[in-house]
Amino acid sequence: MNGQTMFYRASNLNYATSIMFNNKIKSSLNYKILSITKKTNFMKTLQVFALSILFSTISCTTSNKEKPDTKASTNKITLTKEELQNLSIDTDTLHQTYISQTLHFKGKIDVPPQNIYSMSIPLGGYLKYTHLLPGMKIKKNEVIAILEDPQYIQLQEDYLITKNQLEALEKNYQRQKDLREQKAISDKNYEQIVTEYENFKVKLKALEEKLKLINIHPQTLTSDNISKSINILAPFTGYVTNIYFSTGKYIQPSEVLFDLVNPEDIHLNIKVFEKDLPHLKIGQKVWAYTNYQPDKKYPSEIILINKSINPDGTIDVHCHFDKYDESLIPNTYMQADVTIENKKTHAIKSDAILFYNNRYYVFVQTKENEFEMKEVQISASYNQYTGIENYRDLLNKKIVTKNAYALMLKLKNSGEEE
Repeated sequence: MNGQTMFYRASNLNYATSIMFNNKIKSSLNYKILSITKKTNFMKTLQVFALSILFSTISCTTSNKEKPDTKASTNKITLTKEELQNLSIDTDTLHQTYISQTLHFKGKIDVPPQNIYSMSIPLGGYLKYTHLLPGMKIKKNEVIAILEDPQYIQLQEDYLITKNQLEALEKNYQRQKDLREQKAISDKNYEQIVTEYENFKVKLKALEEKLKLINIHPQTLTSDNISKSINILAPFTGYVTNIYFSTGKYIQPSEVLFDLVNPEDIHLNIKVFEKDLPHLKIGQKVWAYTNYQPDKKYPSEIILINKSINPDGTIDVHCHFDKYDESLIPNTYMQADVTIENKKTHAIKSDAILFYNNRYYVFVQTKENEFEMKEVQISASYNQYTGIENYRDLLNKKIVTKNAYALMLKLKNSGEEE
């Protein structure tokens, strides 16, 4: 390799190195420029965003200032003469009147303890016959069961024998009495005869009462009609609620055979909270009805108000039905209405009251063809009038009593169009 060739290669190497260095410098400069450009664009973006927020705020503030507050006027409506004539609106002012309020209570039909009868047999015996079923109606003195037992025979036998002995002792007593008057018998013997006679009288009376307990009449009992069985009679007209024995079972004297209910004195027991108690009194009229037949009312009267409070915070109030109805069954749940009279209050016709969005309103005539809807708090309604609690704002004001709902519809429709 000669010197010229070496010089040529060295020159090319220097040239290539120079180009690489220049490219590197250019690349570095471009990166810095790009970074500066990006930062500048970002700052401009921030400025634009800030300005847009500022202008938006100013715009909203200006808009709010320029836009009138329509909240106060949304409940007002103005009618044309033609609309006023077509609606045929009537107005009236508040009246002072007595309004009766109706209180609503819940309760159920109850039977007093003295009207629930647990049927048992004083002497026990085997149940030979019964036709009863739970819920079956019974009539007073109806045979509802037949029992039999040897002790019934023994009791009748003892009664008849004692009766015969007493008759003999009574005759002997009369003879000894006559002899004593004639001084033909000692006082000691006479006293023994009197004592024996009196003891048999007591024994016969006791046996007589035992026979009555098992429905055997001593006056009609003879040796020809002694029976091994006895009839169990219904003590009143009512119905059966429970049966505890089947035919053939032996019933002990302490065991209950049937549960019977006398419905003549069933009553309604309503639950009253303490806040409503001052409005109730004995003798007050109550109208009861069932959930499945609300149109049929049962008139009743409050006869007793309990003096103790139940754990649930209610007080028992007992009501007696004016007339017993066979369809009324104990433990049936019922509703009850009690009408009470309030003090004199300011009221308006009920047609004037509007119910909208769970609130009550009336329309007040402010001008001949202008009306404003105002919220009211109502109390009770009676005889087509409704009491107004916040009546002071409505005194001497003309309130729409006819076609008030038409006004409200027009008011809401005009509001939606705007």
